[in-house]
Amino acid sequence: MRGDQPPADRLQEGLSVFFPAYNEEGNIEALTLATLSVLQQIADDYEVIIVNDGSRDRTGPIAETLAQQYVHVRVVHHSKNRGYGAALQSGFRHATKDLVFYTDGDRQFNIADIRTFLPYITQYDIVTGYRIRRQDRLHRRLLALLYRLFIWMLFGLHLKDVNCAFKLYKRQCIADMPLQSDGAFINAELFVRALRQGCRVKQIGVRHYPRMAGKQTGGKLRVIMRTFREAYALWRDLQSERVSVSH
Repeated sequence: MRGDQPPADRLQEGLSVFFPAYNEEGNIEALTLATLSVLQQIADDYEVIIVNDGSRDRTGPIAETLAQQYVHVRVVHHSKNRGYGAALQSGFRHATKDLVFYTDGDRQFNIADIRTFLPYITQYDIVTGYRIRRQDRLHRRLLALLYRLFIWMLFGLHLKDVNCAFKLYKRQCIADMPLQSDGAFINAELFVRALRQGCRVKQIGVRHYPRMAGKQTGGKLRVIMRTFREAYALWRDLQSERVSVSH
C-alpha cells in the first residue's frame, strides 16, 4: 500500500476481478491465489473470473482446478484465441458485481495495489493506473509512446497510459457500451466511449514489474495492424454519428 493514501474501509459493494489470460500457465495460479488473499481483506462479496482466451498450454486445466478448489473462482473459456479485446469483453459480460476490476494474467502488477484505488471509486466511475518505471523492453516503450500520440491525434484522448492493465470500473458505466474491438484497441475504445457518456476518470500511478514467466504478444505486427484497423473503425463510426446528429 502506498504511504500517501489513507487505508480504505472494507468495500460495501460487491467486487468482480477478472484476468484475461493467454498461455499463462506459469502465472495464473500464483495470481489467482494472491488475488483471493487480497480480496478476503477488503471485501465481503467478491468473485474472481479467469478468462482463458484459447490458451494452447495448461492455462485452461489449471484454471479449472482452481475453480474446483475455491468457491469464489470461475472460469470462462474461449475455444480459440479471439484476442485481448474479446477476452476483456467476456470478463465484463460475466462479471456480476457492482464494481469490476481487471489486470492481465502475466503478474506484472501487484494485485495488492488495488487498495490505493478504492478511496476514489466513490467519486469517479473509472480509476485507471499508469505504469511507474515501465518494465518492458525499449521497443515496447517506444511503441506505447507512438500509440499514445496516435490516440490523442485521432480522438483527443489525454491519458498517461491508455493500455495499463490495472483498472477499476463502476459496472453501470460500462454495462451498456456497444464495444466492438476484439484486439488491443479495446482500452482506448472504452475510454473514448466512457468520456463521451460523461464518466469521470481518475489516474493513479502503479508499480510495474518484469514478466517472470510466459511471453508477451502485444508487440507483434499482426496485433499492431489489428489495432489500427479497429481504431479507424471507431473513428469512422463516430464521424457517422456526428453527421447523423447534424442532420
